[in-house]
Amino acid sequence: METKQTFACAINCMDGRVQDAVKNYMKDAYKVDFVDMVTEPGPNKILAENINSSIIENIKTRVGISFHHHRATVLAIVGHHGCAGNPVEKDIQLLHLQKAKKTVESFGFGGEIILLWVNEQWRAEKI
Repeated sequence: METKQTFACAINCMDGRVQDAVKNYMKDAYKVDFVDMVTEPGPNKILAENINSSIIENIKTRVGISFHHHRATVLAIVGHHGCAGNPVEKDIQLLHLQKAKKTVESFGFGGEIILLWVNEQWRAEKI
């Protein structure tokens, strides 16, 4: 009999320095086997501005696959220190995360949506 695999999803920056930090945080905090990564440069800014409909629809499609096909139950939206795709101070990125959450809530997938910040030590922390 096949063992049930559990998934979470993360809308994360494409920056390779943050991938493991987010994956490890999600696996530890939510006891999932896998974390689907939906990556863009500076996704918190993209989702906060909610202007580029083609990128946002693409993100929505990929998150939908995670929720509908992998049965993800939690979604993280990530910002990080030293982001080239969103090169602003932490306080601005945190505002972007809050606005991004509203955009993602409008997707209507349900599940818990959390906000993560990856700090200067490349560790993820929940906001």
